Amino acid sequence: MDISTRVQQLAPDLVRVRRDLHAHAESGWTEFRTAALVVQRLSALGYEVRYGPEVLSPDHMAGLPPREELDRHLERAVAQGADPEVVRRMAGGFTAVVGVLRCGEGPTVALRFDMDALDVTETDDPGHRPNREGFASRNPGAMHACGHDGHTAIGLGVAAVLADLKDELRGTVKLLFQPAEEGVRGARAMVEAGVCDDVDYLLGAHLGFAATEVGTVIAGAGGFLATSKLDAVFTGVPSHAGAAPEAGRNALLAAAAAALNLHAIARHSKGASRINVGVLQAGSGRNVIPARAVMKLETRGETTAIDAYMREEAERIIRAAAAMHGVQVEILPMGSAAGGASDPDLAEVVARAAAETPSVTRILPAGDLGGSEDFAWMMDRVQRRGGKAVYMMIGTQIAAPHHDSRFDFDERALPIGVEVMARAVLRLAGGGIPQNSRKR
Repeated sequence: MDISTRVQQLAPDLVRVRRDLHAHAESGWTEFRTAALVVQRLSALGYEVRYGPEVLSPDHMAGLPPREELDRHLERAVAQGADPEVVRRMAGGFTAVVGVLRCGEGPTVALRFDMDALDVTETDDPGHRPNREGFASRNPGAMHACGHDGHTAIGLGVAAVLADLKDELRGTVKLLFQPAEEGVRGARAMVEAGVCDDVDYLLGAHLGFAATEVGTVIAGAGGFLATSKLDAVFTGVPSHAGAAPEAGRNALLAAAAAALNLHAIARHSKGASRINVGVLQAGSGRNVIPARAVMKLETRGETTAIDAYMREEAERIIRAAAAMHGVQVEILPMGSAAGGASDPDLAEVVARAAAETPSVTRILPAGDLGGSEDFAWMMDRVQRRGGKAVYMMIGTQIAAPHHDSRFDFDERALPIGVEVMARAVLRLAGGGIPQNSRKR
């Protein structure tokens, strides 16, 4: 089979799927319609499909919305055409999907595709292409502003090509469709469910970022910052600010003291570190001692160890500020990601696959992500168990920065992503790499 011809045949469907997903954007842990579509398509292609609680560890599903919110989104997914039987197996936010294609003896190659949208309201600007062409998000407060609709479409395209190539493959292909990448919440729950434990080679990809032109492929990204996302809830005692201020315990002041001192954490000598308080909400009235405050913050580090240092210091400061003002504090983990880097020899496989793809015009061997990625949990598990992992970037022009309400990308990047990833799998599981390359 000529892969390029097959991918070009799929190109119109890739656009249709991407636009359908964009119009029905679903944020983390609520991707019921998206995941149901993935289940349907993989099943039709002959994949073994696992989804729901069997591919997610409930103890590691960080930042899960309240059950009533999850149930509301589930019913919305059914109203928007999702298979009711499939989505009800995902009740409670269990929206991960794993497709398995068994092709005899050989290595296990896994590919990760994230599915979630952001909690962003899409612009109503009539010049915005999704508005102009009728595929803007119909779901209030949710928008595919980071390209994950494109990632899911690419994943389904790769699934179709690899199903056609089954007789040329050996080993096992696993397609990992991940929920809740935003806020780095979903990958660890899949990892702890064991979905990566048998993986020899792991591939991930993102549209855009450092790859800014259609036809560019960055074969192996690094520079992943480890990160921890935390909520701190301060609980004090309310009282009348004029009649009895001494009877109160001021949660607002405790949170404000913590916010100021968090940004004074000493930098680490071994690499880059970050701290940010992104949200601080407190108080109930100008004449009431504030009894509650909620702080949402994040730490980052060039390595997992540096992020651990930042997190430990942040928690120490938060608790000290609470003690100073005589209030209680609860620190809640809301997501995290490890540090990570691509394996150079696997990046070389991607580069060779890109070189075989006619639409690729420029190949860069490496580049920095410059942020955090939930995929790093999967990379870490595979690499620690003796496997190899790589994260590539597929070039595209974008209408506005990632996470912006005006975000859109050039859909010509979709077939390029499919072809490069399919050719990489063919190189890894089609006889090009020795089976004993992994040390167990």
